[in-house]
Amino acid sequence: MRVLLVAYGSRGDIEPMVGLALRLRDLGWEAQVCAPPDFAHLLEGAGLPFAPLGRPLRPMVEGEVTGANPLPQADLPRRAAALTASTYESVLSVADGCDVVLATGLIPAGAGARAVAEKLGIPYVWVAYFPTYLPSPHHPPFAWAGRPFPPEVTGNLDLWDLDAGTMNALFGEGVNSHRASVGLPPVDDVRDHVFTRRPWLAADPVLAPWARSPGFDVVQTGAWFRAGELPLPEDVEEFLGAGTPPVYVGFGSMPMGEPERLARVTVEAVRAQGRRVLLARGWADLALVDDGEDCLVVGEVDQKALFRRVAAVVHHGGAGTTTTAARAGATQAVVPQIADQPYWAQRVAALGIGVGHDGPAPTLDSLSTALRTALTPQTRARAADVARTIRTDGTSVAAHLLARVTGGERPPVTA
Repeated sequence: MRVLLVAYGSRGDIEPMVGLALRLRDLGWEAQVCAPPDFAHLLEGAGLPFAPLGRPLRPMVEGEVTGANPLPQADLPRRAAALTASTYESVLSVADGCDVVLATGLIPAGAGARAVAEKLGIPYVWVAYFPTYLPSPHHPPFAWAGRPFPPEVTGNLDLWDLDAGTMNALFGEGVNSHRASVGLPPVDDVRDHVFTRRPWLAADPVLAPWARSPGFDVVQTGAWFRAGELPLPEDVEEFLGAGTPPVYVGFGSMPMGEPERLARVTVEAVRAQGRRVLLARGWADLALVDDGEDCLVVGEVDQKALFRRVAAVVHHGGAGTTTTAARAGATQAVVPQIADQPYWAQRVAALGIGVGHDGPAPTLDSLSTALRTALTPQTRARAADVARTIRTDGTSVAAHLLARVTGGERPPVTA
């Protein structure tokens, strides 16, 4: 079987696809991955077939976060239409012989991926990594930037109706113009068209439970990880062995405003707890604030291998980082920025495995307070208990479902 995996988004959107692709390869299947060119090194380093998708993501995201090159709201429909078209072309170019298309990430890219599946007459599946991306009466959608919901609308289903209207306004013309250009009929509801009525949720059911919703059949697989662990860099091993477990601080592929201030605040807050610091450079470009021997800056590192050996994790609340830390039994201080990150901060706090910071810009006092709670014996014990409940068979479940979708031979579901 040949599976086409499409993801236009951040590192947190791509890494689960890598885990699934490697699992499929172990089963003797072929997985082709389409992702932003920013992550070519990630796919090629894993030995996976890679096709670049759309424009590089990092410059666009950095411009939005820092304000250096904000995207005008009026320009969003045009950019979305271009992403739909470029996704279609990239995916179609490597789709020969594929049995199924599995997509995630930005909605316009999903529309392009589904158009390829329709043209080829093969199944299409949409996957989300967190519950609040999917419509439900049990939670509201998050508001699009520059398009707040009217304050008088409070019911979740009413808010989801407004969300559908927003997506149609932003993406509908571009999606349907492209569909017409490739001989496909128009769609009335872009969101439902991309998500389908049976999307997958690749999130752990303890960390991110899905409450059943009438008329929307979500299939929860558990989170997707790579099997095994990669060796840690030599300097990281030396640092870990030179003292007590440090606190990891990193914001992944999330650019942050005022990175110098952020680095100083986080380092000083960790030091105030008597702990050493592992500072992940990431897209925030965090750097050392002085020449203290208690702090090390790291680049690419296997979080699964590292988080078992740290005292706590300070991060932005991405789905992958949250789940990896929970699986490792590391306590967390989540400083959410956008999208799903407030959701993960709330779940970490609700489970008692860490603290959700109030707001995106920590101060020395606010982060010190969060770390004091995250580093208590009670929080550490709770994190260890929850770690034992995290499922490790998500990619196997997904492979089994893919076989069912395509009518192929089903592999065993194993951890």
